[in-house]
Amino acid sequence: MKKLLITAMLVGTSFSTLAADNQCLETKYDAYVDASIHWYEDLVQLTTEQYPDLAEVGNWFLEGRKNHFELNRAAVHYYLQNEPTKVATERSVESWLQLEQHDVKVLAQRDDELGRAAAKSFSDRQAKPHDNNYDLRSAFADLLSHPKKIDEALNKYNTAIKKVEATDCR
Repeated sequence: MKKLLITAMLVGTSFSTLAADNQCLETKYDAYVDASIHWYEDLVQLTTEQYPDLAEVGNWFLEGRKNHFELNRAAVHYYLQNEPTKVATERSVESWLQLEQHDVKVLAQRDDELGRAAAKSFSDRQAKPHDNNYDLRSAFADLLSHPKKIDEALNKYNTAIKKVEATDCR
């Protein structure tokens, strides 16, 4: 009876430890996604301040980036709970998840939060680029070639990522 009780306690502890680890990993990935979205928000804002005529394409671009990152967030949450081998948590956080176009297409068929996020991202990937996409990319290149212009936003992003990387979920 004692062995059964001890085994039950150990199994219960293992599951609660796993749940705590998963919660920590989800929180860590969420912080990475949030930092990434904020970086793109800042980049678009800085670009459209300099080139106001690119506001529409900037918003289009930003929506696509948000959809991409929200899909990854939903996928990491789902996989940590259901198929942990699909999340490479031993790698740097930006490399935890590798979703190919085919994976996104399959996920988009699901009728749940993950499927809806995949459908948005898949739709973005299939859509015709915005007419001013090249102009926006050129403006990004111009902005990124002047480090002083992006210093504050880049430092904010780097600080957030360092905090994410310092999070230990073991």
